[in-house]
Amino acid sequence: MIYDKIVDFVKSKYPNKDFISLHEPQFQGNEKKYINDAIDSTFVSSVGAYVNKFEDMLCEITGAKYAIATANGTSALHLGLLVAGVKKEDEVLTQSLTFIATANAISYIGASSVFLDVDRDTMGLSPNSLQSYLEEFAEKKGGESFSKVSGKRIRACVPMHTFGFPCRTKEIAKICDAWGIILVEDTAESIGSYQDGVHTGLDGLVSAFSFNGNKTVTCGGGGALITNDKKLAEFAKHLSTQAKIPHRWEFRHDHVGYNYRMPNLNAALACAQLEQLPAYLISKRKLAAEYAVFFKELGVGFVTEPKGAEASYWLNCLLFNDKQDRDGFLEYSNSNGVMARPAWALMHELEMFQSSHKSDMTNSEWLADRLVNIPSSVIK
Repeated sequence: MIYDKIVDFVKSKYPNKDFISLHEPQFQGNEKKYINDAIDSTFVSSVGAYVNKFEDMLCEITGAKYAIATANGTSALHLGLLVAGVKKEDEVLTQSLTFIATANAISYIGASSVFLDVDRDTMGLSPNSLQSYLEEFAEKKGGESFSKVSGKRIRACVPMHTFGFPCRTKEIAKICDAWGIILVEDTAESIGSYQDGVHTGLDGLVSAFSFNGNKTVTCGGGGALITNDKKLAEFAKHLSTQAKIPHRWEFRHDHVGYNYRMPNLNAALACAQLEQLPAYLISKRKLAAEYAVFFKELGVGFVTEPKGAEASYWLNCLLFNDKQDRDGFLEYSNSNGVMARPAWALMHELEMFQSSHKSDMTNSEWLADRLVNIPSSVIK
């Protein structure tokens, strides 16, 4: 049976394990040293040297001018949407094939998600779906776009770089510019991913990363915004610290703020992890290359990076013949010591988003029926 061949091959990549998780964190560098240093400094909350160091390192890695460290990826995206000017009752265009944090962050503001289709090769928002939707359902007024269906302003567009595979944000950016829509990238899964030599997150006004425990690099919880806009960066940092006006002793605030700043303890862990990112990416690309050869010979679909893209391969993806074939493998794999999972439930199918407007979902539904993530941890 083909399922046992897949499970045996995955096990050969991770020997001496009773159960192989989807993506385990690796702590092989200065993690304990930096955490102990942060503890000794007594700066363990949202102020400390490691928070600043983390932001500097993230700018160096991505090429962004500014980075703002946050408590997690969802808070980063929420903050990014806020500083981009998304308001209550606005509409935000995004993809249905995404983790729920994307849609949740939009909902926190009181805005509405409009769900669009993805491209099969990138698994990210399709420029064609975006363009077609706008031509059919939107109209421009005074340099902004409004929905013909709801009458609401279409303020932003949020593509997500699914599983670390860069989507076509340069094309998406051109469409957004033409329609007066702000591009906010969900880069939660794509640290170390590039499109035409440029790190993901630089085509949007602002972009949000996650450093959750299952990401390529982690600090337990943690996130960050990147942007090239100085005023936007300053405003985002201000909001992330409860919008407190700087003063030596007074507590005065000038906006509704949020307790979103990354603690120094988490930042210490994040700095040690970012130091190892180049080695992690080499290891993950090596694993993906070995998977690609094996699955090609086996006749099982395996997702590889599109032309012009350099994916981080955060999670490797198989494509089975149909939903029944997919479910058969999920049952066999998880029952035989190898964790595997399907794609997320599509956002437009969830109860709380049933009334959301959406485009045709041919590609999203095709992928959701067939896609399986398999173990993708760094190999030694």
